[in-house]
Amino acid sequence: MVGLVAGLLINAYPATRSELEQATGAFRLFREQPTAELAQSAREVVRTAISPNERLQQLYHPWTSYIIVPLFALANAGIVISGSFLARAYTSPLTLGILIGYLVGKPAGTAAGTWLVTRISRGRITPPVGWGAVAGVGTLAAIGFTVALLIASLAFTGVELEEAKLGILTVTLAAPGLTWLVFRALDLLPPSLRLRALLGTSEVITDLVVPVDPDRDHIRGPMDAPVTVVEYGDFECPYCGQAEPAVRELLGDSGEVRYVWRQLPLSDVHQHAQLAAEATEAAAKQDKFWEMHDKLLEHQDALTGRDLIRYAGQLGLDTDRFASDLRKHAGAARVAEDVDSADVANVAGTPTFFINGTRHYGAYDIATLKTAVKNALARTKISARGSAGGGGCEKLNRPLADAAKLYV
Repeated sequence: MVGLVAGLLINAYPATRSELEQATGAFRLFREQPTAELAQSAREVVRTAISPNERLQQLYHPWTSYIIVPLFALANAGIVISGSFLARAYTSPLTLGILIGYLVGKPAGTAAGTWLVTRISRGRITPPVGWGAVAGVGTLAAIGFTVALLIASLAFTGVELEEAKLGILTVTLAAPGLTWLVFRALDLLPPSLRLRALLGTSEVITDLVVPVDPDRDHIRGPMDAPVTVVEYGDFECPYCGQAEPAVRELLGDSGEVRYVWRQLPLSDVHQHAQLAAEATEAAAKQDKFWEMHDKLLEHQDALTGRDLIRYAGQLGLDTDRFASDLRKHAGAARVAEDVDSADVANVAGTPTFFINGTRHYGAYDIATLKTAVKNALARTKISARGSAGGGGCEKLNRPLADAAKLYV
């Protein structure tokens, strides 16, 4: 209980831009003058940029997961197994009650509780997945090991305790198999039903605070595409350069994705990033944003003012006008707007992707991004079919089936 209360009280928050910039400044001071005092200062600034919750989680996770929990489980699971014991235990009301309670009661309780909340809230609170997935989560939640063994040891003694432990261990082995059967059954459904069972029809929470504006944002791809990928990027960031081929392949696969680039120059670590961002905005004034965007990502190691003007000439821009816009920082306000939109969405690093308004976590290789886009496309098809009303919209059946195949 003390651990639970402590976990609830410890702060958790994302690293802010100001904290990251402060960490960069502290490291630069150490880089210029590597003293013990500056090393300690840099270490402390970097450490405190991460919330106490995350720091403690990283510190204790190996101990709890690989030592404390296994020892706790083993210390409470000691039973002697024999043929006569198994025959007696599996006909015992106690063992059967535990099996039914976990394998039937817990999935039913999970689904019924979710349904009840949905009904009471009149649909305002709904599961973010389909009811088939809810059922699968319920069967997987039937696994109850360490706490169940502890409760059994407090409630029973002797033969009854051994029977209870056997029931708990059996559930731990049977629940994954039951979960596999649930999702295997979902796989046998027609594509449209399978999508609804897995993904549901609830709207996904939007993480992108400032929505895409076709009149303002830089957009590549079909304007009416069902999936929108937004990237906050920095032209000097090597990781943005590594992500660029994946984005290109994503756009080339089909006409169902539109791509939005938003500026997030990390000026505290990339000295040319701000000027490069302003260069693309200067090029945008001459309708050459994407040409300059591609050129800069191809030459991330050459982003000085002279390089930018040279690229402008190669792209056929009016170099005098371009150079004048750079000197006047004509695109600075536009860049600042993107940076502000990143701040309110808690975006602190690059590249950061949003897919249909939902923040993408994890890798940004082509396989991972494709999977995320396919999931978003599947959800879009479900929503479109639902808004069309009923199952009589024949035009949507084929796309929905195709989306289901992509999703699976």
